[in-house]
Amino acid sequence: MNFVIVTHVPHIIHQNKYFAYAPYVREMNIWIKQVDKLIIVAPISNLKTSSIDISYEHNNIEFIPIASFDILRLSSVFATVFKVPCICWKIYQAMQKADHIHLRCPGNIGLLGCVVQILFPNKIKTAKYAGNWDPKSNQPISYTLQKWILSNPFLTKNIQVLVYGEWDNNSKNIKSFFTATYNESDKLAVPIKDFKEQIRFVFVGTLVSGKNPLYCIQLVEELKRRGYNVSLALYGEGIERITLEQYINQNNLSDFISLEGNQNAESIKIAYKQSHFVVLPSQSEGWPKAIAEGMFWGCVPIATTISCVPFMLDNGQRGILLECDLAQDANQIEAVLQNLVEFENRSKAASDWSRNYTLDVFEAEIKKLL
Repeated sequence: MNFVIVTHVPHIIHQNKYFAYAPYVREMNIWIKQVDKLIIVAPISNLKTSSIDISYEHNNIEFIPIASFDILRLSSVFATVFKVPCICWKIYQAMQKADHIHLRCPGNIGLLGCVVQILFPNKIKTAKYAGNWDPKSNQPISYTLQKWILSNPFLTKNIQVLVYGEWDNNSKNIKSFFTATYNESDKLAVPIKDFKEQIRFVFVGTLVSGKNPLYCIQLVEELKRRGYNVSLALYGEGIERITLEQYINQNNLSDFISLEGNQNAESIKIAYKQSHFVVLPSQSEGWPKAIAEGMFWGCVPIATTISCVPFMLDNGQRGILLECDLAQDANQIEAVLQNLVEFENRSKAASDWSRNYTLDVFEAEIKKLL
């Protein structure tokens, strides 16, 4: 089987291997176990590999480099006019070779892939929509267009579109799905967590405004002000790092709030095991892996009511749903901090739920799709 991936994820070529963002590649390595040849259509990055990049595990890879583009500035709009035809042609050529077409959405490249795949109605296709599928959410026009094309059985045939959450009025193209990080063999005992010593919070994600790491810091700062022995470790890098460093320094928070940068999966797992709460006050998500990963290790999740998060948290029965009002959210957390039994109940419920979604189950479901 020739398996074609069309994705916006930047790839790094190093020592004749193809590297990209580790969570994405780990997932794709499960898909490509079943294929004879892998064809990747994606942009090239000139950056060096880092601890958050890994390589594809396949010995027959054809890589088709394409330009990345955006329409955020007037100058980039003009450049895009010239780039798009070439990108579409390369996507078309790759799809001609495909036995199975796999689209990664949402994204600019994903949008072009959605359009080009219309020309191949008889080929088997899957699309992974990693964003928020909620039809009521406010999203960019390009995202809305991708969702419309993918869910339209007249335009898009022979496809299964994998989305997070269960939504009303979906077409036959749409299949509720999930993602996973850990194996069945990782189901070790959840560490006992109590409030006798420091209460640990962890944030894992890119340090950008959309993930709202500053609000995460302010929440823990408010709990400290109320007299709780708390700490927060933030894992990840991004353009907000300088702003966060300045806030931490100006408010003398460095004794209990730290920026840990990018770390490998094992370091992140240790952080989850040692933490009581995993926090993600994000403005947009699909299936937030940081939340599911933290829950796996007994962290009580604290997250915003976006996408399928209310489903993941059972509407607050196994976590805390943020209202993005500092006083009210701190009150919600404080209520749990004052009741260890309630914390333990939510922690166990979180872990039990998350451990249903392992890589073993994920791989079995992928085999059915292929």
